[in-house]
Amino acid sequence: MARSTKEEALETRNRILDAAEDVFHANGVSRTSLADVAEAAGVSRGAIYWHFKNKSDLFDAMCERVRLPMEDMAAAGKDAREADPLAQLRKTILFVLSEVRHNPHSRKVLGIVFHKCEFVEAAGPIIERQQDVFLRGRADLQTILCNAVRRDQLPADLDTALASIMLQAQIDGLINISLFTPDSADFDAHAGRMVDAAIEMLRCAPSLRMPQAAAHG
Repeated sequence: MARSTKEEALETRNRILDAAEDVFHANGVSRTSLADVAEAAGVSRGAIYWHFKNKSDLFDAMCERVRLPMEDMAAAGKDAREADPLAQLRKTILFVLSEVRHNPHSRKVLGIVFHKCEFVEAAGPIIERQQDVFLRGRADLQTILCNAVRRDQLPADLDTALASIMLQAQIDGLINISLFTPDSADFDAHAGRMVDAAIEMLRCAPSLRMPQAAAHG
């Protein structure tokens, strides 16, 4: 009986998260209430508060459900013991792009994050949390690039802080294109070449190198 109750609770939680995806995507985050989510999920508001403290907590759980697989993929490249951090980075980026194209949950949640998070006061905690995730993602990229420098996969004088900003911009740009104009580029055919071009930029762009004085300081 306890196991059945636990399974039912998990099923209810997932139904709420599915409904949140649908309603946030249809109406935008700031214009969606927990009552709207409860109605879409076919549960009471009390059931939502049993699983989530507030709308911000619900939003974060919805994002974490699709973010965790991506973070797990990135973890290998962040590990200083990884022998081929650039290969792991490439694998992670391609996984993310594939998820955007082919996983309905990932596509919907990233669509919400990119296009449905209005910068209004009511969404303040949600926006702040997303900004934190964004900056942590950049820090993770820099860690991976530093590991690649130590493995002699990237130039020793690469400005990893600047390079991580540029790489994050490229990844987010590709995600945005896939979400906003999905038929404007054949990601299934060319995603590998696009990611390889981004990595080649890290290896070859003189503008991403540290000034000589700083490099030797």
